[in-house]
Amino acid sequence: QVHLVESGGGLVQAGGSLRLSCAASGGTFSSYAMAWFRQAPGKERELAAAVSRGGGSTRYADSTKGRFTISRDNAKGTVYLQMNNLKPEDTAVYYCAAERVLHPDVVELAAYPYDNWGQGTQVTVSS
Repeated sequence: QVHLVESGGGLVQAGGSLRLSCAASGGTFSSYAMAWFRQAPGKERELAAAVSRGGGSTRYADSTKGRFTISRDNAKGTVYLQMNNLKPEDTAVYYCAAERVLHPDVVELAAYPYDNWGQGTQVTVSS
């Protein structure tokens, strides 16, 4: 098990940027594929972006592609989500998730395999 703590959320105007961070502890960070999910009020949790344990493979939701960038620093045990050109529809609680995987290039897009979750950080984009 790995403990995850998100930070960096806040209130921003449409068109602005935010950078989320997720610090991991209690496990070997480089053994985990990582992802950012988000959940807006009244909606299901959805994938924003995911990255392989080595960092070489990434995947994005169609709604975030070209605006969001996921990255990781295995030496620091941290995964990041750089969010640019934010839109009101990006408003949600953003969760960091981790799944222990064997293959270095695995990128998991579904939520159910992830068994480690952070507490979430609120992102609010005003119009």
